[in-house]
Amino acid sequence: MAQRGSHVAVEFNVADLLERVADTVPDHLALVCAQRRLTYAELDARANRLAHVLAAHGVGAGDHVALYLYNSTEYLEGMLAAFKLRAVPINVNYRYVEDELRYLLDDADAVAVIFHREFAPKLAAIRPTLPRLLTFIAVDDGNTFPGTELLADDYDDALAAASPQRDFAPRSPDDLYLLYTGGTTGMPKGVMWRHVDLFFGAMAGAGGGGTPIRTPEEIAERCLEARTRCVPICPFMHGTAHWMAFSTLFMGGTVIIPAEHHLDPIKVWRLVAREQVNFIIIVGDAFARPLLDALNSSEGRALDVSCLHVVLSGGAILSPSLKRAFVERLPALLVVDGYGASETGGQGQSVVVAGADVPKALRFRVGDDTEVLGPDLRPVGVGVVGRLARRGHIPLGYYKDDAKTAATFPVVDGVRWAVPGDHAVVETDGSITLLGRGAVSINTGGEKVYPEEVESVLKGHTDVFDAVVVGIADERFGERVVAIVQPRPGAEPALDALQQHSRVHLAGYKVPREVVLVDAIERSPSGKPDYRWARAVATRTPGTVEA
Repeated sequence: MAQRGSHVAVEFNVADLLERVADTVPDHLALVCAQRRLTYAELDARANRLAHVLAAHGVGAGDHVALYLYNSTEYLEGMLAAFKLRAVPINVNYRYVEDELRYLLDDADAVAVIFHREFAPKLAAIRPTLPRLLTFIAVDDGNTFPGTELLADDYDDALAAASPQRDFAPRSPDDLYLLYTGGTTGMPKGVMWRHVDLFFGAMAGAGGGGTPIRTPEEIAERCLEARTRCVPICPFMHGTAHWMAFSTLFMGGTVIIPAEHHLDPIKVWRLVAREQVNFIIIVGDAFARPLLDALNSSEGRALDVSCLHVVLSGGAILSPSLKRAFVERLPALLVVDGYGASETGGQGQSVVVAGADVPKALRFRVGDDTEVLGPDLRPVGVGVVGRLARRGHIPLGYYKDDAKTAATFPVVDGVRWAVPGDHAVVETDGSITLLGRGAVSINTGGEKVYPEEVESVLKGHTDVFDAVVVGIADERFGERVVAIVQPRPGAEPALDALQQHSRVHLAGYKVPREVVLVDAIERSPSGKPDYRWARAVATRTPGTVEA
């Protein structure tokens, strides 16, 4: 079959759209990682080769391909190759222990896995319990494991022997994308998106901050003048990193991938300066604070990072104090705090610039498809607490979980809503103030306390590097507020000092009654707080109780 070119009808399908971009700007630089620099034509050819490798192993439409990889060009190649076959890429948390990994691969019905060789021993240990998982493709990372009973194709060798031709069957806007959530409670669940809903609901619809395209063919017009040079600092196993990387590619821009497998702040800033990056993606305070500390170090101040125009944070809170610190350090910067979820895509933004007020609350501007709903799933009035919901381009539901799908994606008067559980209030100007996830809220004396609000205030204290807030049992109030705090080096913030600081910003019932100091706050690779860990620490560690 001949190469599918611009004369072929294009669908609102991720692979179709990216192929159109590759045909329009084949020589634009698409991906950079360490010494590898791939144009759009080269990326497309490598993804074609990988798709042929997978197809030769029997992978086809609807099959699930696990990506057990660090951030790398191979990750995005793997996603695109799966999409080309109408298969479904599966994001895997590379920090999982064997039992967690077994659960995910089994729940996802994975038939193939692309992995860095570092992870071969874990895969070998669980392989006998995963009869569906038959195809293994290993990306060389310098690791070898003699004696490991895992027969795997070598990624580069397999690509070299495969066809680069784009000779695949037609695709559909209804093809699936499956994102496994790293939720704060319970085991992860796969959120099922149709490609058309993913493109418009999570990947910006090739709008690039402007108007989304109206027809698939318009994608060619949007990618001619590539301006975005984007560094996703958060892991590709996190939805925000997927979405923003693909949004950049749809605009003909360049995705620049840090070669390190962990956050190395000063190396990030060197990369920004060297590659003239104008857009970085982070996940809340867990990324922002070390990046700011590095930027304010002697080496950081010597680097010219004036090329950076936008910092986008998603997936976890970005405290007002850190927003202010960013724009004070880089006055031409826009700090965009994006709100959304795996179940909703991007819903709203809060933008901070130098010289402007920084809202103390988590307040966002949202689109017409977002509402705050009451217990009856009808919109509430101004000032009433409800659950944040979105309609329109939203997921189909959870993979293999009809009950959870019905609860999270209810239909009201013929309209499907995504209602993942975040509580919010509508303000008089139409914006919404995000209060936090109801599942981790604290009920103290009948008053509801949202951990995110208290955490944001605590992290504004000069002695606090990071903080997580939980509720533990209290005989008098039902629950009391406990702060797990990681101090700055050399500091040891006392309970009374943190309480005094908090009372300036919070009602008395929200102020922590105990504080537990720890060496490090446990978070997921995507930067989200581990509330189960924090609750265990608060329960087993005697705190300093308020008199």
